[in-house]
Order: sequence, then C-alpha cells, then structure tokens
Amino acid sequence: MTFETAATGQQTDDVEAIYARFTGPHPVLVVISGPSGVGKDATLALMKRREQPFYFVVTATTRPIRPNEKEGVDYHFVSVGEFAGMIEDGELLEYAVVYGDYKGIPKKHVRAALASGKDVVLRIDVQGAATIRKLIPETVTIFLASESEDELVTRLLERKTETPDNLKMRIATARQEMKRINEFDYVVVNREDCLERTVDQVISIIHAEKCRADWKPVTL
Repeated sequence: MTFETAATGQQTDDVEAIYARFTGPHPVLVVISGPSGVGKDATLALMKRREQPFYFVVTATTRPIRPNEKEGVDYHFVSVGEFAGMIEDGELLEYAVVYGDYKGIPKKHVRAALASGKDVVLRIDVQGAATIRKLIPETVTIFLASESEDELVTRLLERKTETPDNLKMRIATARQEMKRINEFDYVVVNREDCLERTVDQVISIIHAEKCRADWKPVTL
C-alpha cells in the first residue's frame, strides 16, 4: 500500500519511515506575544516553575534593568553599542525598536535548542511576532489578551513602572496591537487571577502542535 504524508505531500510505501517520522521529538518554535501588561512574563515564569521541557529564549535589550529583574533570566541587558555589534555580526534572528529601546532574539540559542529536539518558546512584542512569522512560516503564534481594555489599563497602572507619557503610549500601542489579533494562530485570554488556566491552555496548544499530521521541522 502507498501512503502520502501530510507534511511533505510525497507518497511513500515505506511504513517504517512513516513511523519514524511521527514518533520523533517534533520540536516546535512558539511565539507568545500580546500587549504590554497582558501577563507574558508571568505566563512564562509559571511555565518555568512547572519545569516544562521547553527552551525559553532570553531576549537581548538596551532598556535599563527594572527592580526584581535578573540579567540572563528576564533579559540580556546590553548597551546600544553591544547591540549594534550583535546586528553587525548577524547574531540576531529578529530585532526591533520597542518603546524607544532595542530588543532582539539571539539566533544561535534558538538553532541549538531545536537541533537538540527541544521546543523553543519566545516572548516578543506583536511587531516582532509578525517578523518571525515571515522569516519562519512554521512558527506557532499565541496572542495573550486581557479580559477587557479597562483590565489592561488597570494592570499597567498597578505596575507603577511608567511615566504618565509612557503609560499613554503603551495604552495607545496596545489598542493598535489588538487590531492585529487575527494574524495569530491562537488567542488565550489571561483573566485576572486565572494564570494557572492560562498556562494550561498554552501548554495544551504546544502539545497539540507537536501532534499535527502536517508538522514540519523549523529551518533557520
């Protein structure tokens, strides 16, 4: 009997090859995005505490470190000059200016993790998510949303990390980012005091993507 694999569209009569293909690790590249203040950091932090076997890429940024943040855990905090050097050397998978600061994804860490069979999780802004999707069509994109605009504004106010002008800019940007929600594969609503549920949904999405009949390896 001849089989056609959904992933390649090619016919094969090698049953062993079919089993080999669909019993492998199937690593996926996952982007978690959404407006500022929606809970991206909290979602990833809980995923890490659950000791899920994911590789969490640490973004490089030129913005100043905030209280309670740790170098190499929350971000790689670098100078503008160091960031420019990373661009020159082709070390970044994607980079952009976000609220006046540069942010970028180190390429070599993503490639190494996927090669080892690990799922890779990126936390980036909506603009960066669109760029990654164009560069790597196999990327799985998840948009985190708050329950309402009022809820998002409340969260930003409670952070107390922004000047009044910066807060206005983040709110205005969030409104524009919400308009791009249909560009994503999945939407997860991160309701207040329901972080466990949010993480459950994100992990379920990742597991489902690994089981797709049309799964394709990520190429960088």
